[in-house]
Amino acid sequence: MEITLTDIEREAYKDSPVHRLDGRVKILATIAIIIFAVSLPRMDEANFMKLAIIESYLISLLAIAKLNPLYTLMRFLSTLPFGLAIVIVQPFVRQPFIDSFTVYPLELPLGLTLTYEGIFFGMVLLAKYIVCITAIVLMSSTMKMSDMVTSARRLGMPAEFTLILSMMVRYLFVFWIILKRIRVAQKTRLFHIWNKDVPRRWILEQVAYTISSLFIRSYEQGERTYISMLCRGYSSANNIYMHKNKIKTSDVFFLIVTAGILVLSVVV
Repeated sequence: MEITLTDIEREAYKDSPVHRLDGRVKILATIAIIIFAVSLPRMDEANFMKLAIIESYLISLLAIAKLNPLYTLMRFLSTLPFGLAIVIVQPFVRQPFIDSFTVYPLELPLGLTLTYEGIFFGMVLLAKYIVCITAIVLMSSTMKMSDMVTSARRLGMPAEFTLILSMMVRYLFVFWIILKRIRVAQKTRLFHIWNKDVPRRWILEQVAYTISSLFIRSYEQGERTYISMLCRGYSSANNIYMHKNKIKTSDVFFLIVTAGILVLSVVV
């Protein structure tokens, strides 16, 4: 299964108690969970229980949001390799904050040695990474991209950043359509990136042509868009429109419950 921008927006347009929460509340809750998970001690066995409580809370929110389980799993797995690449090397690295190491009795090539402390630190790092990614997937799957930018502006993000982000969101789908057209054209020419009957070098060249073509078309589209904006009176004083949106009782309740879960994980 391939996750596309359309899939992400389709899940964000669903209706559920989590979707109806204010965007500012969801951003603040996500940041709080990430900061809490990252700030936990690096070599403490109690971390697993604390992170398990938070992960259970996030999974229950995913269920309440009625997100497609396969979609959620694929989004999670698509980001997991980046964290695994860091976690896998930890058992072989002597971290400076660990006083003594106990070598695992296993002979490895190239003079590598495993340590119990390295394995433990890698497991803690993986648990933290899973909690952070789950929180991000939950937030990004229950908020429209435009609402995410508007909520960030309401939380105090500089106007220049929000204006750039709002334009990026607006034209992200345009470039996605251009990329889909390029891929359809390649398929009509029987191009397949995993085809084992053609040289890998030729496939890499085709991928490079695709990236360069998309870059040139994006550059040209950006020029046309900027000129049309100037013709409509755009200047550095322009700002994105934000309608009034008050924090509701359900939003405050969600923040209190999230804070309570974090406190509970510390006490347990």
